[in-house]
Amino acid sequence: MVGGTLPAFAAKRADPGGECPVDQPDCSVWDDEPGTPGGPGGGGDNGGGNSGGGGGGGVCQWGGRTIPCYDSLLGWFNNGDGCYYKVTNGPVAPPEDQQWYLQTCNGGDLGAQDVVLRNGPPPGYGAPPDPQELARRALASIKLLPARLRVAPRKSVGPGLVGLPVWMWATPSANYFGPLRASATDRGLTVSIEAKVDQIVWDMGNDVEVPCDGPGTPYDPKGSRAGQSSPDCGYDSGYPKAGTYQVGATTHWKVRWWTDGGVEGEPILQTRTSGTVPIQINELQVVTR
Repeated sequence: MVGGTLPAFAAKRADPGGECPVDQPDCSVWDDEPGTPGGPGGGGDNGGGNSGGGGGGGVCQWGGRTIPCYDSLLGWFNNGDGCYYKVTNGPVAPPEDQQWYLQTCNGGDLGAQDVVLRNGPPPGYGAPPDPQELARRALASIKLLPARLRVAPRKSVGPGLVGLPVWMWATPSANYFGPLRASATDRGLTVSIEAKVDQIVWDMGNDVEVPCDGPGTPYDPKGSRAGQSSPDCGYDSGYPKAGTYQVGATTHWKVRWWTDGGVEGEPILQTRTSGTVPIQINELQVVTR
């Protein structure tokens, strides 16, 4: 005779096991004794060369490296020729409608500077900060983590049965679901962001995906819903065949951003993929006399 409770727990605890996506710095799997989750973490800087002055005004690319679009010593960067330009004094007074500029080429190489006469400012000169670029700069300062996955039944503690519901849930903390907040400021413009998980999509390992709007409810083998389906995040029909399945999930983050003037931009969408955890499903045995 087979009992109707879910899941069947083994007496001896086994190693949790897990598999992480390739080339992903953040990988999260479930353990029976998980450690304390870390903080949201810090982001890296924008990289780039050192031109000797304070940077800002967005991010530009030159020669395969990231450099600031504005430098307090060199002026504004022109993507067309790879040179910085800053108004300066020339050898003589400039003609009407013209202006002398200090030109620093090769992406800000201080060894190649000239004073040039131009009819007007170069492209990009004096451009205001890009609010979306500031939003992404703020986003780089926080860490969006993939969900820490938990399932019941759990292969390491006992198998489940064909056709019985499966429960899925994740650590319901701000580090894994938000909200996380940050801001970035450039030349008087401040952009603030708020990152929250919009949805988590579970891959049940058999070409079935289950979307959940929240972290789900932890399974309690002694609770009032033991043996029933999850109230908010579950594979209710259960697996149709016996076998070992690798369960994973993709967390979908939505990052809202707005300026200090109240202008809100298009949300930035991000995803994080968790590692996989195994689940063992056995055939339902029928006992006859």
